[in-house]
Amino acid sequence: MYEIVFTPLVKFRLYLQNYNLSFNNQINCTCTGINPKKMNKDNRFSHQLIANTIRGLAIDAIQKANSGHPGLPLGMADVATVLWKEHLRFNPKNPDWFNRDRFVLSGGHGSMLLYSLLHLFGYDLSLEDIRQFRQLGSRTPGHPEIEMTPGVETTTGPLGQGLANAVGMAIAEAHLHAQFAPVDHFTFVMAGDGDLQEGISHEVCALAGHLKLGKLILLFDSNSITIDGKTGLSCSTDIRKRFEAYGWHVQEIDGHDHEQIRTGINLAKENHDQPSIVICKTVIGYGSPNKAGTSHVHGSPLGAEEVVLTKKALGIPEDQSFFVPAELAELARASQARGIELEKEWIDVLKQFRDKDPEGANLFDKAIEKDLSQLADQIPAFAPGKALATRSASGKVLEYLVRHTGILFGGSADLTPSNNTKTSAHKPFTAEDYSGNYMHYGVREHGMGSIMNGIALHGGLIPYGGTFFVFSDYMKPAIRMAALMHQQVIFVLTHDSIGLGEDGPTHQPVEHLAALRAVPNLFVLRPADANETAEAWKIALERKNGPTCLVLSRQNLNILDTDTYPVHLASKGAYVLAEDPGFDRIIIASGSEVHLALQAKAKLNETGKAVRVVSMMSFELFEQQDEAYKSSVLPVAVKKRLAIESGSSLSWYKYTGAEGKILAMDSFGKSAPAEVLFDHFGFNVDRVIDLIG
Repeated sequence: MYEIVFTPLVKFRLYLQNYNLSFNNQINCTCTGINPKKMNKDNRFSHQLIANTIRGLAIDAIQKANSGHPGLPLGMADVATVLWKEHLRFNPKNPDWFNRDRFVLSGGHGSMLLYSLLHLFGYDLSLEDIRQFRQLGSRTPGHPEIEMTPGVETTTGPLGQGLANAVGMAIAEAHLHAQFAPVDHFTFVMAGDGDLQEGISHEVCALAGHLKLGKLILLFDSNSITIDGKTGLSCSTDIRKRFEAYGWHVQEIDGHDHEQIRTGINLAKENHDQPSIVICKTVIGYGSPNKAGTSHVHGSPLGAEEVVLTKKALGIPEDQSFFVPAELAELARASQARGIELEKEWIDVLKQFRDKDPEGANLFDKAIEKDLSQLADQIPAFAPGKALATRSASGKVLEYLVRHTGILFGGSADLTPSNNTKTSAHKPFTAEDYSGNYMHYGVREHGMGSIMNGIALHGGLIPYGGTFFVFSDYMKPAIRMAALMHQQVIFVLTHDSIGLGEDGPTHQPVEHLAALRAVPNLFVLRPADANETAEAWKIALERKNGPTCLVLSRQNLNILDTDTYPVHLASKGAYVLAEDPGFDRIIIASGSEVHLALQAKAKLNETGKAVRVVSMMSFELFEQQDEAYKSSVLPVAVKKRLAIESGSSLSWYKYTGAEGKILAMDSFGKSAPAEVLFDHFGFNVDRVIDLIG
């Protein structure tokens, strides 16, 4: 039998729960330790000491930066400590160990929780890095970024994105495990009220429940506070009932009781047939005498006086900043040793797999490398003589690619027949068969995009997914995050213009090309025919450091003869498709409008006018070329230019210059057959000739 020891933290919790303890009595207590039952077998490291050290580092870093969010680190330090100390499998000396458990901090504003964990558990993140929290060029930016900090699994900040990424990671793990047994790990995600209020959380959590992703565990920071105040101001959702309806395993625990946390995570790990949510009832800003439990502690430093009071309450030396007890230095070394041993054990498992299944091991190695450049070079060309929509051409390219690789993981947001994203070599990814390589995402564009980001972040797969181009609006946050994180994700966006016809302006994208072209590190490719579509897929497959949007037509387009037109130069973004000697005017176009440019050229030639036609598949690729190439395609001396695109004119002025003109869509479309619409909005030969002169 153990004597129950009331530490300052326990008394603080009782105080908050109205147990008639005066706060003055609470803060004057000395820190005497914790109940031995609440320590794991390695009793060198007190869980409470780790949790309080996390809290101290967080409040000091935020106070020094005079910026940040102390509420989450203070509130979830206990949950994080038990998870990292007892359950999470990782190797600080090799943060990218493939079979590590994934830990996602979805509420990225609480980044000091993660940075403190990484430092204490032996990652290459120093106290000096933590002192530089939120400073220019530091390894501890305000929200976690994968390229800045070792051990960060995904860039989080926009609420709900990290949760969706975690679902994608769990899907990737399930799919790879179904093929390669050594891939076998959990995905843990920590999310709060804000994450679960975002609509994307419904999309991805409903899908996760449907797919029975048993290795996905959500630790829900349920503190009932958002920036505006109590969650009751805007929300009365019963989270338990909500997630039970999704098909999740649900528990509710005290998020400051280490034994309950331990039991909750164990039960979640043992529940293999459902994803699990552990609802952790916590106090935001736990430990702060005057701000805990209020919205005031969410996104502002505690203030110098409150820092002192909080440290007193937590038993942290008040006169020392960034205090780490000497005994916790050994925690880092022990964590590193444990991680090295875990990875060695897995390497032995992998070796046995290689010995038993050499062919499977070879496929596994290819999956890890994700190298499809050689395959891309072998994509067959399309013969001229018939018309083919670029969405259909994309489907034919995919038919070849999927048959020759196991790395592509496809899907569509309930538009599979329209997007042409599923091939005869696909089978559905389902709760009954995780080996399937095609995901029916349902009507969940935003969820699809962010899940694909998670799949890419996990490694071993290249995800692609389709929807109508106009609905890229619904997944723009995910597209932006893919670009920010430099992830190889392929967005197949069909029905690219007023050419989709009768569905009308609700489905006809107008401003979308300009909007996506504004996203840094995003390739937007709008091919003119089947062969440019093949080139677009090659570009997407060879591009390792960012996402690609393939913007494809519904209507049929003539196939350009590769013996006549240098279509392979589409890889440069823009190229001279056709020209007359002594040309004095240039028509630049993308996608379906390239054919209109060629028709206009032929008509202009009849009157003796010399024209150059430039196919502009990608602004981004063209801008990567050297100045000599760009000038050779668009010579400065030729001022008479016309750009044609059935989208917004906004992005074209750079290429037309002050004297050039643009034939574009600066209004919404209408409902009518495609050919009627193109003529109605002036996309015809007569109008082109009128404008180019």
